[in-house]
Amino acid sequence: MLGSSRHSFAALRTSLDARSGEAGFGTVASDLLAVAGLLGHEKSLRQTLADSGQPGDTRGAIVRDLFGGKVSDTSLAVLDEVVSARWSNDVDMVDAVEQLGAQAAFTVAEADGSLDRVEEELFRVGRAVDGSAELQMAITDPSLAAEHKTALVRDLIGASAAPTTTALVSYAAANLRGRQPAVAIESLATLAADQRQRLLAEVRSAVPLNPEQVGRLAAALSTLQGRDVRLNVIVDPEVVGGIVVRVGDDVIDGSVASRFEQARRAVTA
Repeated sequence: MLGSSRHSFAALRTSLDARSGEAGFGTVASDLLAVAGLLGHEKSLRQTLADSGQPGDTRGAIVRDLFGGKVSDTSLAVLDEVVSARWSNDVDMVDAVEQLGAQAAFTVAEADGSLDRVEEELFRVGRAVDGSAELQMAITDPSLAAEHKTALVRDLIGASAAPTTTALVSYAAANLRGRQPAVAIESLATLAADQRQRLLAEVRSAVPLNPEQVGRLAAALSTLQGRDVRLNVIVDPEVVGGIVVRVGDDVIDGSVASRFEQARRAVTA
């Protein structure tokens, strides 16, 4: 998101945090995700609701007519704030509703003590999807019904997964909107990390890291980034030695393969 969309979304996130103690907050996640799914398929509706040329009260009235009595009062208030805000385009508005729904789910998970579990499950599911070309093709196949895609990911996750994980991944599989499945799940994992004001780092190593190594690396990265960092460690034989760390768009390549490549370039130069 850029420009007005970014400012609107930041304000909405703050507002949603302030509503976390309200009585109807428990259903906000499912309400907002359901609305995001609808808006993702109804272009004319989302364009109307995102049109800043229309008064905010008019757009709010449409929301109340459509969703009043179908979602909680808290969810309706959040949606009213969404359509009253300014958006660079209608797609940004849908993204915002979707991410606010995920934020609400992670807020509840943090409160009930399951957020760490959800983060770990999202990481494992993302890795499984990324490693299966067949599953990716099935989830992105436009001829398959959303219900079938949801069933596929539910089978992958298993019955023992946290309800929050199941709900979010099922939603993502049925509402990719042009995104790759692994990217959509990674975005959820990043939002989960944001819930605790910490960054998510992907660490690739040729061999598994022991708990002491993970702790030292997390501490070093946290100092470097100025905030807590959670590590997702991936064993990757192609690293050859050392580690490769990705934090957002930043990559720290300390692998042997990278040092060999740097030496080769220095020699050939």
